[in-house]
Amino acid sequence: MLHLIGRRLLFLVAVLLGISLLTFIFAHVMPTDPARLLAGPHATPAQYQAIRHHYGLDQPVLKQYLLYLEGLAHGDLGSSGLSQRAVTDDLIAYLPATIELSFTALLIAILVGLALGIVAAFRRNSWVDSLVSVLALSGLAMPAFWLGLLAQLLFYYILNWFPSGGRLTLGMLPPPHHTGLFTIDSILAGRLDLLGNALWHLTLPSVVLASGSIGVIARMVRGSLIEAMGQDYVRTARAKGLSRFQVVMRHALRNSLLPTITVVGLQCGYLLSGAILVETVFTWPGIGLYATQSILAADYPPIVGVTLTIALIYVLVNTVVDLTYSATDPRVRYS
Repeated sequence: MLHLIGRRLLFLVAVLLGISLLTFIFAHVMPTDPARLLAGPHATPAQYQAIRHHYGLDQPVLKQYLLYLEGLAHGDLGSSGLSQRAVTDDLIAYLPATIELSFTALLIAILVGLALGIVAAFRRNSWVDSLVSVLALSGLAMPAFWLGLLAQLLFYYILNWFPSGGRLTLGMLPPPHHTGLFTIDSILAGRLDLLGNALWHLTLPSVVLASGSIGVIARMVRGSLIEAMGQDYVRTARAKGLSRFQVVMRHALRNSLLPTITVVGLQCGYLLSGAILVETVFTWPGIGLYATQSILAADYPPIVGVTLTIALIYVLVNTVVDLTYSATDPRVRYS
């Protein structure tokens, strides 16, 4: 187990170095000047050159990258010309909103995907199975930003059931900051009114973000469960007099969860990347909206910072997924 964790940590360092290099190269081949953004439109030539020198932008590209790596080693991701703050401070401010949205979407995807997959496996080749397949494929085929716009049109403009965006209704003050997650902070503060309002704003974007993952999880659960139900131990359990429901829930489901856990880990990366578009559509103040604004303004340090943050979370989540294999399937052991 410790050997696995050590290898994963080395892999994490290699992934972050590779991603930092690629994003650094892509950012610097764009035909824009970050020093001009930092200096502002009214800066004098002397001020412009001073900013280029201060941030090392007058150095060769290789030396700029080495300086950037030195900053990363000290936890310095640079400064944002758009917000005029350190990128690390911006990420600390925006990341909780993205975590709240992505975690809620993942929870919805797991619960709904498991339920649909189990129902489809129970009613294999029936109209219920066909309906689940159509819903799953629809969620996969529909782009998140387009589904978000349709959801806003239907549930906000026409039905007025949910708000169009934001984390709270305009005029409502956020709960006292403890975690940055409005739902958790509202509970800690004993503010049920804020909790209800936060959940009301969270529902629509999280369902839209979860739509694609629901289809993936449902199809994986269905296929794995159908395969597991054809094994000898399932037939033995049925021969002992257990009902079909008991056999599935006690035996077949647990043995079919291993590929599903893998898919759930992969979906974390999908949800974090999809959050960029969903947050933009719903004006959700997370790192996705922060990244979109930085891309439009050609603000390099936030773009690289957001990319590294998503990569770090993705690798850590998949490490946790690997460690849960042995808990789910006793046959899996790590030496």
